[in-house]
Order: sequence, then C-alpha cells, then structure tokens
Amino acid sequence: MKLSARNQLKGIVKEIKIGAINAKVTIDINGQILTSVVTIDAIEDLGIKVGDEVTSVIKSSSVMLMVD
Repeated sequence: MKLSARNQLKGIVKEIKIGAINAKVTIDINGQILTSVVTIDAIEDLGIKVGDEVTSVIKSSSVMLMVD
C-alpha cells in the first residue's frame, strides 16, 4: 500500500474503549502512548483487538503545543 502520509508509527494496542459510536484506541509505541479515536465500524472492519500490532498513520497540516 502506498500513502502520501509519511508519519507512520508501529505499536501495540493496549486498550480499546468502546463508546456509543466511536472507540478510543490506546497504542504503545516504544513506551510512548498514542491515542486514536476511530469509529466502531473501523475497529470491526480491521479486526483490531488488544495485543495487535498496528501502524498509526498521521497526516496533519498543523500541530499545536501548549504549556501551563
């Protein structure tokens, strides 16, 4: 598969919290945690479950930072 997004991070699914429509997926990438919100349909279509290796594809035109 070819994608225009260059930011691809492989990790292990640590948790999936199913909501009414969406699911929050927590991914461990070499000790760093990344959280993604996707539809429940996407979880089911891809067959994602805790313990699976997944690739996070990040495509964004801006990244915001904040400090207290």
